[in-house]
Amino acid sequence: MYQDDFLSSKLNERIAQNALRTLKLPNNLVDFCSNDYLGITKNNLLQHSTNHYKTGSTGSRLLAGNYQLIEATEKQIATFHQAEAALIFNSGYDANIGLLSCIAKRGDTIIYDYLCHASIRDGIRLSFANNYSFTHNDLVDLEKKLLAAKGNIFIVTESIFSMDGDVAPITEMAAIAAKYNAHLIVDEAHATGIIGNNGEGLVQELNLQNSIFARVHTFGKACGCHGAAVLGSSTLRDYLINFAKSFIYTTSLPPQAIATISEAYKIFPTLHSERKHLQQLIKTFITAKIGFEKIQSSSPIQAVVIPGNGKVRKVASALQHKGFDVRPILYPTVEKGKERLRIVLHCFNSVEEVKELVGNGILNI
Repeated sequence: MYQDDFLSSKLNERIAQNALRTLKLPNNLVDFCSNDYLGITKNNLLQHSTNHYKTGSTGSRLLAGNYQLIEATEKQIATFHQAEAALIFNSGYDANIGLLSCIAKRGDTIIYDYLCHASIRDGIRLSFANNYSFTHNDLVDLEKKLLAAKGNIFIVTESIFSMDGDVAPITEMAAIAAKYNAHLIVDEAHATGIIGNNGEGLVQELNLQNSIFARVHTFGKACGCHGAAVLGSSTLRDYLINFAKSFIYTTSLPPQAIATISEAYKIFPTLHSERKHLQQLIKTFITAKIGFEKIQSSSPIQAVVIPGNGKVRKVASALQHKGFDVRPILYPTVEKGKERLRIVLHCFNSVEEVKELVGNGILNI
């Protein structure tokens, strides 16, 4: 057997912190864990319409992997989101890595919300730009950082934050970006399909689509499939085709995956009753009395802070024993002392299930 004991020290650190990650297989518990907000995956709404498409693309987009369906789907997505152009990436991680690693050059400045997703932070680290974080959703701190910014300036945020579920002040941020001649980038991963009358996202709900430099919409959550798209101008699309390494140096998504994305964009805008039911579940949860801190959120992501990896794991295990698939989010994924249950609500959950989740006594310890 190969001698790779040098890996063990870091794993042992995680074990000592009660933070070792492991993979779990699907279970028969009530789903309060997945990002399938609209039930598109659970209800197999996309499964039967794309089986006749090819399962491989045979190459990168710049070689053999470009085809008519993928370009037509990019135009479909751009039209829906009222953008000039869209470029599909293989995942949200690839989209953020590709965009943020290449868009700013040496001497430029990227300022990002401290709670931005790891893919955003990794993309920024791969660029040659100066970068600074600002305190989460703190406009005063954002302006303070902008005063020291040089070169082309980019501000990066999520519209709905993946771990807290709260909403960024996009209207105010767009005004600040205009004031400082900065370019605002918004990751709409957890708003796609959920926010807006047709699930178009927070930027369009606020009618700010013409004030945003780039938007990232991902398809692996409410859309029930896989992939992502960067929305912006035709110039931005051309730039990414030429300079985004996670686009250039990877095999493109196959026609079967692209057909599924296209079908998702036909389906999720019609799911009005599902979004309405989600709002009812959110109201039920946020008005419930529990014994732990709840992070204020109007989205399907509801975080219950239970400090300490050991304690939050214990509470999650007790809820799982009661039949609820609730997962703990541990340090170092979140800050020490901010460990939490990330409770996700879905249109297929019932009001009764939510009431049972919060009313069985475990969250009132």
